[in-house]
Amino acid sequence: MRITAKSDYAVRAMAELAAAEGSPLTAEQVATRQDIPLRFLFGILRELRLAHLVRSVRGPEGGYLLARPAAEITLADAIRAIDGPLANVRDVGLSGLEYPGAAAVLPDVWRAVRASLRQVLEKTTFADLAAGELPPLVQERAREYLDDVRHYDT
Repeated sequence: MRITAKSDYAVRAMAELAAAEGSPLTAEQVATRQDIPLRFLFGILRELRLAHLVRSVRGPEGGYLLARPAAEITLADAIRAIDGPLANVRDVGLSGLEYPGAAAVLPDVWRAVRASLRQVLEKTTFADLAAGELPPLVQERAREYLDDVRHYDT
């Protein structure tokens, strides 16, 4: 899976809104705090608003807020709102995917990839990010990555 810049920016923006604990932040504040290009952020916030993940407040004290409590919004929600399904194989559903011959078990690999992504992204909420405390499974997977002697660059 490739995490796009757009999804990365969306998650970072929502983390800032979660950390603000119900106080509206302007797009400029979010962009500055997370080093996100402002014009790009406006488009992302629009998509997140259409997905009912953030809401905007008008007026001199206005800005953007999470649409629901941070503990009820997962990273998966934000990524799906921006980029669609978490793991796609040629834009085909995985449940009925079949390959012949030596690749016959490959759909199970793709299903495992999707399940692993879901385990991490659907268990991690924006409240977790704002608190700086990740679920144990996520901490474990991050440690596994850091402990891997191969240290992947990509």
